[in-house]
Amino acid sequence: MKTKCLIIDDEPLARDLIRSHIEKLENFEICAECGDAMKALQELHKHKIDLMFMDIQMPQITGVEFLKTLKNPPKVIITTAYREYALDGFELDVVDYLLKPITFERFLKAINKYYQTTQDEVINVKPGIANTSVPEEAFIYVKENKKVVKVHLSEILYVEGLSEYVQIYTNQKKIITKTSMTNMSEKLPDTSFVRIHKSYIVSLSKVEAFTASSIEVPGKELPIGRSYKNSVLDILQMQR
Repeated sequence: MKTKCLIIDDEPLARDLIRSHIEKLENFEICAECGDAMKALQELHKHKIDLMFMDIQMPQITGVEFLKTLKNPPKVIITTAYREYALDGFELDVVDYLLKPITFERFLKAINKYYQTTQDEVINVKPGIANTSVPEEAFIYVKENKKVVKVHLSEILYVEGLSEYVQIYTNQKKIITKTSMTNMSEKLPDTSFVRIHKSYIVSLSKVEAFTASSIEVPGKELPIGRSYKNSVLDILQMQR
């Protein structure tokens, strides 16, 4: 099945370049091209888009503002001449951030990142079997203070929610980032992580012991929330 793409850029030459790059790829198909976000919204209603190539500076509304309005956006690769929007892009969980002029080599790196994200999402697990392994190279980006930090999924022990922030605990450090537990749940593959409480997500591979009311990971015992109890215990029992 081909990856369905949407190009959003108010510069015709920029659209031409992205189109040229995409046409070199066998498994990618361009469904539409738009010069502004309003037309892009119409195309998103017409087509099931897998991947958007989106400029930042556009008429009426910026790419970042447009992306914030979408409830369930497709994967996004930002294409722009403005480096200063990079942090905004990573905060919105975009696949990659390409600075114009975009070479085909750099474009291919972004496509490889897209493949990595889709592979994390479409891992098929046989009924009754939980696949808890996390490839060592799998990672997410999170914003901490004024930096964007890479966090390898294989290093995460658990995540704790604190109002508008979450704390990501690894064996070596604690990372604090401004986001919600819902957003963090969406970033982490549900084949390897489980939300056990409104305030906690744990890595299944790091669970050392559990009871009906708590889970132990290295150095910490975490409570299982009442509303999460049945689903959490079902998942854990599968791995015994």
